[in-house]
Amino acid sequence: MSGLTADFDDRQAALYLAQGQAALQAGDAPAATAALTAARGHPVTRLEAHNLMERHQLPGAFSEWIGVNCEVSPQDDIFRFFAGHPTSVNPLRDYFADGWRTLSELMLLLESVQRPLLGAGSFLEFASGHGRFTRHLVKALGAERVTVSDVVPDAVAFARDTLGVPGFLSAARPEDVAWPRRYGVVFVLSLFSHLPRATWGAWLARLVDAVEPGGLLVFTTHGTEAARRARVTLDAEGYFFAPSSESTAIDAQEYGTAFTDEAFVRARTAELAGTVEVLRWAPMWFWHHQDAWVLQRR
Repeated sequence: MSGLTADFDDRQAALYLAQGQAALQAGDAPAATAALTAARGHPVTRLEAHNLMERHQLPGAFSEWIGVNCEVSPQDDIFRFFAGHPTSVNPLRDYFADGWRTLSELMLLLESVQRPLLGAGSFLEFASGHGRFTRHLVKALGAERVTVSDVVPDAVAFARDTLGVPGFLSAARPEDVAWPRRYGVVFVLSLFSHLPRATWGAWLARLVDAVEPGGLLVFTTHGTEAARRARVTLDAEGYFFAPSSESTAIDAQEYGTAFTDEAFVRARTAELAGTVEVLRWAPMWFWHHQDAWVLQRR
């Protein structure tokens, strides 16, 4: 019986979506708002209805009260994570709130090392995904100061076309990445928490090279508390890797789930021959889960 009810609900949601699309074509905004709001409440039609409401700026659009572009890519792995999470009763709101939380946590972190975010002349968000955080960063800095990069072409295209920021493709191997310039701040959220041991140090060295002299590299890791929560045991070097992640676009052997302790990260920074100084290590800083590291290029 529950299967029949679900099928009926899916058909009803599709009907609401079709009615909303027809109302938009007819120029009937009130009817479109009513139908698309109903369709947005159903998982099957939620994202398509949401994006239509955002593009047409209908009453009830999230951009009305968040103040940023709130279109979401259908290819966004992070939105799919929220949509499928058992604790998320409003995935759209959770998705946007999480991006805002990241901005708040980054601003507090940079204030703690006397380098306020709003003073950044140029900012590279590396491994940027489909803009969960980028849209809020653009509100803070303006699109002209923000650049994004990701290994997924659709992610870079979405940020350029929808959020109005310049972007360039990354690469699977650090030695294949070409920096268009150097940046005052390079922010790498939850990349090192996914890297295999073979490329961990190489990515750190390559990303330091993207930072202008005196600039900052900010990145996050799964630290010892995250390892404890996940019930994994770090090896003698202070490292653990499993070939699995929330990403559906990247090979799990290249982008799995990694855990590192403080000593492991400090050892990798020491390998950079004095080119960087660790300004701060902040355990459990982002999402009360990932450790934050702030490095300054000498």
